[in-house]
Amino acid sequence: MSFIIGEVKIGLNAPLFVMAGPCVIESKIHCLNIAGRLRDIGKRTGVGIIFKASFDKANRSSLGSFRGPGLQKGLDILAEVRHRTDIPVMTDVHEASQATLAGEIVDCLQIPAFLCRQTDLLCACARTGKPVNVKKGQFLSPGEMKNVVEKIRACKNNKILLTERGTFFGYNRLVNDMTAIDTMKKLGCPVVFDATHSTQQPGGLGNASAGRREMAPILAKTAIAAGANGLFIEVHDEPEKAKSDAACIMPIDWLEDLLTVCKQIFKIVNGKKID
Repeated sequence: MSFIIGEVKIGLNAPLFVMAGPCVIESKIHCLNIAGRLRDIGKRTGVGIIFKASFDKANRSSLGSFRGPGLQKGLDILAEVRHRTDIPVMTDVHEASQATLAGEIVDCLQIPAFLCRQTDLLCACARTGKPVNVKKGQFLSPGEMKNVVEKIRACKNNKILLTERGTFFGYNRLVNDMTAIDTMKKLGCPVVFDATHSTQQPGGLGNASAGRREMAPILAKTAIAAGANGLFIEVHDEPEKAKSDAACIMPIDWLEDLLTVCKQIFKIVNGKKID
């Protein structure tokens, strides 16, 4: 099955696409600047771009960490990004009560990894009729995502994406099993690889997560070679100053070259299967 997010075709046999943007909405101007650059990168590389930013980061390590502008203001900013850049937008939803309002504004709803088993949240997002991207929990095996998929399908929504973002391996460590990509694709859903969060070291700084952003391009290329249908890459113009995930968010200056290489790998892996 294939579907579209904005004008970006999504499916097991669709072209390569990327979900990209800052981790959290820092300001309207910042989002518009990043989205404008992403739109231009998409045109130059021929890779479909979906802008992602969160109106609220409800699972920050520390109570004092920046969480974002909140639901209404955040959705207003995302609506303006979509209107002024003409690229589709997506955002995280943390509570079932947020789904309907968010679904009226964005082109795709995302379920954070820690919430991937929350039945009410999954069903609320599914019932909006919008595509739903579910991050695989760091605590789940890829095969267990079958239950997640079944919950969404039971709510009459087949526009499902699954995202691999690493698995807990001891304290403050994530590892990636690239066979997870094929395992989840066999559930009948396109699979996205989260290249930046996969470099995260959860809670590694005590009151924040550490990370190794320099590894993101390596993991992205490896995931495409392993059969991923798309990429999820958080980007920032000044990563060290990012208000969320500063240790693993990738410089936007790296993105165009990375997508150019990934598109070449994608073509080799998929050959004539892409429609």
